[in-house]
Amino acid sequence: MTIKLIGQSFSGPTVRVIICLKELGLPYELEPPASMQSLKDEDYIANKHPFGKMPVLFDGDFRITESRPICRYLVSKYQGKHNDTILIPNDVHKAGLVDQFISYELSYYDPPISKLLYQEKVSKRFFNKDPDPEVIKQAREEFAKVLDVYEKLLEGKEYLNGEYSLADIVHTYYAYGIITHSDLWDNRPNVKNWWNRLCSRDAIKTSLEETKSFWENNENI
Repeated sequence: MTIKLIGQSFSGPTVRVIICLKELGLPYELEPPASMQSLKDEDYIANKHPFGKMPVLFDGDFRITESRPICRYLVSKYQGKHNDTILIPNDVHKAGLVDQFISYELSYYDPPISKLLYQEKVSKRFFNKDPDPEVIKQAREEFAKVLDVYEKLLEGKEYLNGEYSLADIVHTYYAYGIITHSDLWDNRPNVKNWWNRLCSRDAIKTSLEETKSFWENNENI
């Protein structure tokens, strides 16, 4: 049975799951919600996501929400079945470090980058609010400090865990949304090289191109 993913190609968390699906070689159907407002409908909250969010993944009769748990589930069930891509190593220590980096992303990397994305991509488009320059400035400063740590974490490594893993995937999903702040990566060679490696992977490259296409072709949302 085909996996069904409810979400939008402009949604960072949805893109994260799409990249994971592609890396694992899994066929899937992307089903956009009827509208952003429909996420708050009683039926959606009761049968899809209790907090009215996306993405939601259906694997047959099994339903799971939230992008990071969805990705972990997909890896646990399907890793090695359609290709030889390993996203969570079998070694318990290496697997633990993958979770460590996913926790870093959730706690430190995501908050400032989400703030930037909201100000520059979401607020005007969906809520008719002008970006707040002070919030953008503060978010850039916060994110720069985070990337300073990543610059050290990536010293002598191609990927966060040494080898490509789910830890890297979870960091890519807001890529197009923060393209105007590429200087933050360019000023940190380890981060820049890591980023370039990620963006050269087919699954990530095609997913980011789809996200870029959405933003460029839907100016009047």
